[in-house]
Amino acid sequence: MARIAVIGAGTGAMGAAARLAVAGHRVTVYERTQTYGGALRRLERDGFAFDTGPGLLPLPAVYRDLFVKTGKESMEGSVDLVQVDPSARHVFADGTRADLPNASRAGVVSALDDALGGGAGRRWGDFLVRAREAWDRTRRPLLEEPLWPNWQVLAEREPYPAVPRKRLLRTRLAATLTEVGDLELRDARLTALLESYAVTYGLDPRTAPASAAVLPYMDHAFGTWYVRGGLRELARAMYERCAARRVEFVFGADVVRVLEKDGRAAGVELADGTVAGADHVIGGAPARLAAMVPGRALFPDGVPSPGAEDTVPGRVVVCLALRGARDRDAVHRTVVHTRDREDELGALAAGRPAADPTVVVYRPDDPALRPDAAHESVVLTATVPSLARHDWAAPGAADAFADRMVAAAARAVPDLAGRVLWREVRTPVHTREETGAEAGGVPAPALAAAAGSLLRPPNSTALPGLFTAGGWAHPGGGLAHAGMSGALVAGLVVEGPDFRGSQ
Repeated sequence: MARIAVIGAGTGAMGAAARLAVAGHRVTVYERTQTYGGALRRLERDGFAFDTGPGLLPLPAVYRDLFVKTGKESMEGSVDLVQVDPSARHVFADGTRADLPNASRAGVVSALDDALGGGAGRRWGDFLVRAREAWDRTRRPLLEEPLWPNWQVLAEREPYPAVPRKRLLRTRLAATLTEVGDLELRDARLTALLESYAVTYGLDPRTAPASAAVLPYMDHAFGTWYVRGGLRELARAMYERCAARRVEFVFGADVVRVLEKDGRAAGVELADGTVAGADHVIGGAPARLAAMVPGRALFPDGVPSPGAEDTVPGRVVVCLALRGARDRDAVHRTVVHTRDREDELGALAAGRPAADPTVVVYRPDDPALRPDAAHESVVLTATVPSLARHDWAAPGAADAFADRMVAAAARAVPDLAGRVLWREVRTPVHTREETGAEAGGVPAPALAAAAGSLLRPPNSTALPGLFTAGGWAHPGGGLAHAGMSGALVAGLVVEGPDFRGSQ
């Protein structure tokens, strides 16, 4: 039985902790804050409750696997998991609306044909077929296996099978997500639909590789899911599973150094001087982990760099307590697209808040989130520059941008401004405090191509016995990917460097 020290209580870390405890190891989690869950946080006030992190769960199979392999009770026995239908309502710049069914390619094709006309549904359906090919080519190496030693293959090859298009006597292939829209979808609204998946993850679709087509494919192929009571309930269930497997949690424990002995990780030191020995250490963000092992290159030349966290965009979240019952025709998730695409993408590149941002509106029909049926709990989210590029703590900065978000959301929610009882605005400042992300950024999933710029560092480090899990490590950000990072790290600890991935 080995002693395992886990730094942080995010979903990736807790997933690794539960799996390792079941394997017979003694696991202790050291969490800097006073609670678990990482980005899966909840705001409660006056009988209202809000998810302040992710609002939906993609690829629930990742967490079903965790619960199956760490105990007798299934995921559905631990949380009330429901499929959201429609998956999303899209409100486009010209006022057109489209409700897209959950996990139904045929249904989505029909809905887009009805809403947009002109064969739009067929073109989107054909795109999803190509996106599936990119998914099939990259699923194992980018989600289910440790990062390949020859990861350069993933960096150099574009897995998306772009359709050749002739323009001005030249044959062109889409290399970026925007080019996929321009060359293959040929409708500004379909391009907006495609690009919104990149923008939501903080990626500029003009530079994001065509392989980012896997992001909408995951949404359409595997569906979107919600946990009743909010996604925070998933964190609660993971914490309870860990506790049931005798994982020890130490809250308010700020790890400042990884101990080294005989050339391998040997424990952790806390800010108060406490030292805890361990046979293996699992950390979070690679860049911060590297600072805990001074004088050693944890990610030497030849592996993807941790990069600068401050270049990764963050999110502003607006929690709205509304008077009045939820509209009968309301849907769980609405994407209100920007009416000024050039400004929004320019703002994303320049590091300034957009004047008219794309806003995702979450309106869950969940009695647990509201004081009674005469009120409604609504969450708005938008992608914004990190603290390194914009001063979100400046007086009025958060409220000014929140006003723009509410104005945008009003295109989807009737009389929104008139229904607001109160609101709370959360910015990258809160993200930094709660997750430890250096500039309050939110990492995107790892993607192939783009010269490896969207790959994350491997879960193993150059210091034997030291591993990294979570959204800043392979296979990147998002709930599904962070969950898989925990599974990969557990496999590497238990089976060693010959571990070849999840089955």
